[in-house]
Amino acid sequence: MHNLSSKTVAIVAAAGYGKRLGKTIPKQFVEIHGKPILIYTLEKFDRCQEVEEVILVVQTDQIDKAKHTVDLWHIQKVKKIVEGGDERQHSVWNGMNELADDVEIVIVHDAVRPLVSVEKITEVIQTAKREGAAILAVPVKNTIKRVNKGWVKETLRRDSLWSIQTPQAFRAGWIKEAYQKAFQNHITATDDAALLERLEYSIKIVKGEDRNIKITSPMDLFVAEKFINEEFD
Repeated sequence: MHNLSSKTVAIVAAAGYGKRLGKTIPKQFVEIHGKPILIYTLEKFDRCQEVEEVILVVQTDQIDKAKHTVDLWHIQKVKKIVEGGDERQHSVWNGMNELADDVEIVIVHDAVRPLVSVEKITEVIQTAKREGAAILAVPVKNTIKRVNKGWVKETLRRDSLWSIQTPQAFRAGWIKEAYQKAFQNHITATDDAALLERLEYSIKIVKGEDRNIKITSPMDLFVAEKFINEEFD
């Protein structure tokens, strides 16, 4: 049985600019009902008893704004604000380099997923403590086809396909090793768990929630506003 009292630190990746959203400021600072998306996200981690500390990763030119925003909204668990990199993978790695030696579980989350529930954050951490690695995901609802140059090649079995979300939680040693080997071999991946897959670590799926969307487009922002309205009704 793994130590269930281990220290857990969250890395919140907020270094993107989000040009697809069509705004003049980075998407994590776009406001919904007067509150930045980033704050909705950080409040969830503030309320999660499993998380001791948050490391926030932003672009260099956004560090002062991030500090001001965190202070203005009285976010308690952000202890470090770290400079991001050119790609998400580099940004998360910069966050990992700030981890203390006693950190047992690392949880990584996209700043622009403000609708994740505290319950799901808790569940994915507790599962990672037991199993070593856990990620949120939801079953795919649509039929998925593999296509090459505009031509259908194969229809994939939907019952084995899951759409991956964040947060994702890992034993610190596992994810550090996965990142180090990825950089050594010039490997990039669309999510952190994919780097562990390369090393054949087992990763447990925790069923997520459809509302835990990533805000990347104007439609996503519209949907998020509707969900947030429901939360405060």
